Amino acid sequence: MTAERKPWHAIFRLLERDERVFAVLLAVAMVGGLATLGLVPLRPRQRIDLFALVVWFALYKLGIFALVTVQPRATRAIFLGALAIDLLLVFVLVLLTGGGESLFYLLFFPLVSVNAYYFGPWIAFVTALAAGGLMAAAASLAPPWIGWTGVTLLVVLFGLPAVIVGIVADRERRARGEVEGLLSRLQAAQQELLVSERMATVGRLSLKVAHEVRNPISAIELNAEMLGDIVRGRTGTDMVEAGGLVTAIRDQVNTLDALTEEYLAFARFPQAHFEEESLNQLVEELAAFVRPVADRQGLSMHVETDPAVPMMEIDRALLRQAILNLVKNGLEALSRGGALTISSRAVGDAVEIAVTDTGPGISPDVGDRLFEQFFTTKPQGTGLGLSISRQIIEEHRGELRWANRPGGGAVFTIRLPVKVAHA
Repeated sequence: MTAERKPWHAIFRLLERDERVFAVLLAVAMVGGLATLGLVPLRPRQRIDLFALVVWFALYKLGIFALVTVQPRATRAIFLGALAIDLLLVFVLVLLTGGGESLFYLLFFPLVSVNAYYFGPWIAFVTALAAGGLMAAAASLAPPWIGWTGVTLLVVLFGLPAVIVGIVADRERRARGEVEGLLSRLQAAQQELLVSERMATVGRLSLKVAHEVRNPISAIELNAEMLGDIVRGRTGTDMVEAGGLVTAIRDQVNTLDALTEEYLAFARFPQAHFEEESLNQLVEELAAFVRPVADRQGLSMHVETDPAVPMMEIDRALLRQAILNLVKNGLEALSRGGALTISSRAVGDAVEIAVTDTGPGISPDVGDRLFEQFFTTKPQGTGLGLSISRQIIEEHRGELRWANRPGGGAVFTIRLPVKVAHA
């Protein structure tokens, strides 16, 4: 029994609530109105089998409901066709029961008003005009003639309530659509909140894991260093191979240690403490710190500072870390030699610090993802350096951008406002 009901249940779900309500409401109004008017005595020459008419009319409405159930996507066309048939049926009934003297013209009222609920005010207005025209035709074919004033009054009485019902129904549908849209957005927001909570839990767990991993990493590094000292103190082919293995272990441990440190730095971003400092001095000291590394790699290191750069309120340690990350990237891009330049200059109400290299530049597909967390093109990279740098720059209310140089290489530019408003 349940299996037989499933297809019908699926069909009913295809129907909108308005359509089911409309089909039932119109059937009740028309069949009930016809049955009620059947209580009024008719003249002998106007007698018709009203009982049979009510039954057949009810079956006809049941057929309409079944039709829209089977063909839900054609519901509007079916209801328009049913409206035209209803108008003609009421016209024939009025014509057969006295024309201008028939009380069955009252069926035009529920017919026009209920259809206005589904189709809206414009169809209601047209239906009212059609009902008035059919009433005029019935009165002219079966006197007495009710006059054009009577026809006009009927059109107004048919149409005015129907148009109002149509307007109210349209507004109700729009309001319900807005509410349903808000509910959908609320459900989506709840799902996003659940995902965010899960991600936050994962983040806290990974932070704890990263923190706990630091001690074993330090122990492994210390033991590997001690083992390396022992190996170097002995001779033999096996000892040479063992020394290479120990070196490989220490390299991997250092990589893991760097990854852990950068992740912890990113996850536990410190609160910035702003003090008045010299950007030019910061740039020069950083260049002096990095120059020995550049010399060992056979690279040229240049510093260009603008005397017009004023003293600024910055977090010296954080900003130094941001610039250092850019310098490291530049040095890694110059594996085949070249020059790296760190410069500062005053630009209106802002100061720009640029790190420029003469390397191969950045491809567009890499550039689109350059600041994504954990995205890296380096075999031993963490993918957090640029994210940390941008986070630091944004904390200074500045911006970090990159571009390829026309002559080759890339330039990363930090733009900081001279006056920073801190919360």
